[in-house]
This record gives sequence, structure tokens and C-alpha cells, in this order.
Amino acid sequence: MHAVVTKATIHDIDRARKFLNDQGIPRIRQSPGFVSGHWVSLDESSGTSMLIFESEEAAQAAAEGLRTNPPAGDAATINSIETGAVVGHA
Repeated sequence: MHAVVTKATIHDIDRARKFLNDQGIPRIRQSPGFVSGHWVSLDESSGTSMLIFESEEAAQAAAEGLRTNPPAGDAATINSIETGAVVGHA
């Protein structure tokens, strides 16, 4: 399994949450190889997510999709997108 880890600046927490739940999560669930996703609001202006995929190829494709079509419009800005192998989980 491989993960896509993002860090974001949140400009409007209410709009960002609405977009995530109405559009972002349904869209990512349809991605090939998607296993699970976790989105965390660290405070009112920052957040992070970890999306798990069955393969490195699926994770890379999802990361590229986030780069070319970033979610949330102007409600949030993705600052970084990284991929890596999952080395453990519970």
C-alpha cells in the first residue's frame, strides 16, 4: 500500500468542510485503488490528509490529480503533496 499525504492552508473552514464532504470525499472514493482516507483539521487555518491506495501507481495517479485539479476552490490551498510506502498500520 502507498499513501498520499497533503498539507493545506484553510481559508474558510466551513466552506472547506462542505466541499470536502459534498465533493472531495465522493470523488476520491471513486479513484482506482482507493483504500481509505483521513482528513484532519489541525486548527482553524491548517489541515492534513492521508489517503491510502493499493499500489504506488494508484497513489501517484491520485497525487497528480490533486496537483492538476486541487479541491476546495479558494476555501483551501494545498501546500504540499507527498507519496510514500505504508510501512505499518493498525
